[in-house]
Amino acid sequence: MKKFYRVLAYIKPYWGYAGLNILFNLLTVIFSIFSFALLIPFLNLLFGINELITERPEFAFSKEAILGNMNYFISKVIISEGKIQALVYICLIILGAFFLRNFARYFAMYFMANVRIGAVKGMRNEIYRKLLILPLSFYSKNKKGDIIARLTTDVQEVEFSIMNYLEMIVRDPVTVIAYLIFMIILSPQLTVFVLVILPITGLLIGMIGKSLRKQSKIGQSRFAGLLSIIEESISGLRIIKAFNAINYSDDKFRQQNDNYAKTLLWIYRRRDLSSPLSEFLSSVVIVVVLWFGGKMVLSENPAIQASAFITYIVVFSQIIPPAKTFTQGFYSIQKGIASAERIFEVLDAEELIEEKPDALPIRSFKKEIEYKNVGFTYDHEPVLKNVNLKIPKGKVIAIVGESGGGKSTLVDLLPRFYDVTEGELLVDGKNVKDVKISDLRGLMGIVSQESILFNDTFFNNIAFGKTGVSEEEVIAAAKVANAHDFIMQTERGYQTNIGDRGVKLSGGQRQRLSIARAVLANPPILILDEATSSLDTESEKHVQQALNNVMKDRTTVVIAHRLSTIKHADEIIVLKKGEIVERGSHAELTKLNGVYKRLQDLQSFN
Repeated sequence: MKKFYRVLAYIKPYWGYAGLNILFNLLTVIFSIFSFALLIPFLNLLFGINELITERPEFAFSKEAILGNMNYFISKVIISEGKIQALVYICLIILGAFFLRNFARYFAMYFMANVRIGAVKGMRNEIYRKLLILPLSFYSKNKKGDIIARLTTDVQEVEFSIMNYLEMIVRDPVTVIAYLIFMIILSPQLTVFVLVILPITGLLIGMIGKSLRKQSKIGQSRFAGLLSIIEESISGLRIIKAFNAINYSDDKFRQQNDNYAKTLLWIYRRRDLSSPLSEFLSSVVIVVVLWFGGKMVLSENPAIQASAFITYIVVFSQIIPPAKTFTQGFYSIQKGIASAERIFEVLDAEELIEEKPDALPIRSFKKEIEYKNVGFTYDHEPVLKNVNLKIPKGKVIAIVGESGGGKSTLVDLLPRFYDVTEGELLVDGKNVKDVKISDLRGLMGIVSQESILFNDTFFNNIAFGKTGVSEEEVIAAAKVANAHDFIMQTERGYQTNIGDRGVKLSGGQRQRLSIARAVLANPPILILDEATSSLDTESEKHVQQALNNVMKDRTTVVIAHRLSTIKHADEIIVLKKGEIVERGSHAELTKLNGVYKRLQDLQSFN
């Protein structure tokens, strides 16, 4: 139940609406009981059981006093206006009570909508915020489709399965308790009998749902697997077609879909059993109560009047709907808790990159970046070992080496996408773990091998993350990145939508757009992660020219695949298996005739 209480915590900002919901639910119960209470004098009048009362009894909180006062007022009407008119008055009062009951019921649901929708909105906001904060390692360990499922279908399941039954938690117990009190007033003996047999039926119903929560969690996981396959298939459709893997992919999806359907079928059958089972058991209880109460009415010394017994049965029948709803809600909540567990797995995921409460501001870059005895381990495997490197302000430092040698990891430590596991990483003498993360990343502009663009306009992609940017600033950045000309050739210029991930653009155009974004940020430190490695010769020429424009007067760290692009770097760092094995200028490293020279010869040979 801890997960359930944790879900309920999201309604805290909406306590006011929840309080109004409770108030109107109480009014609903009061008007319901009042309308049922009028049935006794109505039946007595109809069958002529009670004699007319001419003296008003003293008022007290007892069955006799309340019924006596009601009979007195009805008797007064009968004496003055006749039985037919009294019957009309009683019908109008009952009608008015039912109107007020449903009026209060509407407003109870009206205010509950704010609680339910607001709580789900808060949960969705918190998950998305968490996804933005979690380290990149989290996404390398989890499937993208599964993460999307937790943010969408799991949250939706919590809304349908828990929030829709949230009102039930307050309304139904209050309704049942109020009706039970009224039943006790009518007949304590019969109510004790009811209270003995009701828990037995409740126990039978509860036994069905023990495994529902476990199966629901399995079902949600399998649905997340479906989403992962769909996402991977759409992203890799070119490869699927190229390798004639349509049937293979289709079979894989069908198998996953079959497993999900079987689990869902089991869940639905078990959940749907709750309604007819609870209705049948309720009918059994009513029949038993009719038998037991009928004996009390038909005995020589009746323990309850016929009119009171009929009213008792009517009130008891009104306990069945909230009890039935509560039973259905129990199954639904179990299903919702399974989704909540998957959501909280994300919310409770460890934030490996944490900002200290007393983190220092760092607004500018003045001197140097220093890797001091840096080591990094990922999944118990060493990626970097004893790296010592200084990057002075204004210098261009290139990092080269074989694939898997730790080049990207070395650079990813700088904006704290990962944290060093050994040694220190310093910017102007300050450990990056001691400064504000937003300030640190604000010093850097990153252009990666894969251009990360969004389904938006040219303008918004270049100005991404910034507010109040003028069109003149965006155009100036695009010109530096050699992107202005091809942007202006489109139908709406800077307001043209570039499609999902920039699908409407060539590789070189996408890359130049990423460079324009970095230019607009105007960072003192520029990180280029193999920015030209995936481009053709013509595109590389345009992109490299744009990069040369951007690198002027900036400290630049370049991860290079093509060694021809970094010949003019101030220093070239050669990494092999996570260690710096060579360093120096292009000419110096060539003379060494070592790892760098071998890489150069391989590229020349190719």
